[in-house]
Amino acid sequence: MSLTAICLIISLLTVVGFVTEKLSLAVTATIALLAFYLTGCLDAESVLACFSNSTCILMVSMYIVAAGFNKTRFVKSIADGVIRAARGSLTKVMFCYIIVDILMCQFILSTFIPFCILCPLLITTVKKMGIEPRKVIYPLAIAQIVTCQALPLGAGAIVYSELNTYMTASGVAASATIMDPLISRLPVLIATAVYCIFISPKVIPGKPGNDGGDPVLAEPDQPEMSSHLTALQDAAGLVVFAAVTLGLIFSSAIGIADWVIATLGAVLMVVFGVLKPAEAVKAMPISVYLLLVGCIGMANALNVTGAGAYVGDLIAGVIGSVKSSVVFYLIVFIAPYISTQFMLNRATQLIFYPIIIQTCISLGANPIGPLLVCQQATFLAFMTPMATPVVPYFMKIGGYDLKELIRIGLLPTAIFGTVSVLWNAFMFPLF
Repeated sequence: MSLTAICLIISLLTVVGFVTEKLSLAVTATIALLAFYLTGCLDAESVLACFSNSTCILMVSMYIVAAGFNKTRFVKSIADGVIRAARGSLTKVMFCYIIVDILMCQFILSTFIPFCILCPLLITTVKKMGIEPRKVIYPLAIAQIVTCQALPLGAGAIVYSELNTYMTASGVAASATIMDPLISRLPVLIATAVYCIFISPKVIPGKPGNDGGDPVLAEPDQPEMSSHLTALQDAAGLVVFAAVTLGLIFSSAIGIADWVIATLGAVLMVVFGVLKPAEAVKAMPISVYLLLVGCIGMANALNVTGAGAYVGDLIAGVIGSVKSSVVFYLIVFIAPYISTQFMLNRATQLIFYPIIIQTCISLGANPIGPLLVCQQATFLAFMTPMATPVVPYFMKIGGYDLKELIRIGLLPTAIFGTVSVLWNAFMFPLF
């Protein structure tokens, strides 16, 4: 049996394991990683690289930084201020947080970092209002996942240039402009803001006896951390968090990697006494870390064995036979969307961009619109923990299992997907 087939089988069994939850997600992911190694889909070096992946280190460190920040009086003060400004209205609270959330993820390359920054504030705010945090954690997370790089700001300002590079390399004369990604994704950005502010908090169910989790705790059923800090420790916690936030925003300018900044911040939280060593250890999300390691391993295996490209080629055969613009856009949306549920969005883009360009060349179609829809589809993948690192993070904090994640994700997926396909078919005609 070829490695491609073996990889597909292991990936399918892993997804089944995630859905059935006969074992914990972390255990299932770890077993999958070992299976990829034992069958030769990944070598030892690749497996070990998953454990030392910079995103995993960043996640663990940010949990500790968030834990320290959440102990400061500043968090409570911000929460009180937002509640007063919103006059107790959850809709107004969500409006403030979602708009800030969307703007932050335009400048910070990682969708994970803005969530780490805003989540402790939002949780404290809604707890003071007597609202279960799990009702607002999900919309906060998907707002930044969906709208990442949607505006021509920060990393989003070079999206058009990357697409032009692919098209030029393939001999395509068409050229995207800096505003094309915004034109393509603006309706979905608006729909996302509306859904996350007005609809999602009302449809996310609460759980009896569940307060929605707390980002300062890594594992359930652990004793709550002491919130008593001296004035110096309180100030140190705020300064360290602010410094980490600014460092992450300007990491490319200062030339320091994100994971280094976050790790330094985590260490300083302990050095200044904001967190006791035992509290910092408790804040480390071991189960989430193992889940993320396994998901990264699956994404790498699908790439290395050619399984992802194999699936892409099969889909390309279907796309090439389509003549309807709307149906063409629908397939271009669905294929990357499904693929990104099991692979990181960047990997999916690298597989599908060349396929879409070559298909458009064969049909004599303009590839700009399909490429933009493909990119947007990869950012709309938030229904599995394999899609993007922020998913397992918010799953743990909000207490969502995979079945619930899929169920509550169907409506926003249908809304955002329909808007994207119809809008782009109109704004970027193929012929």
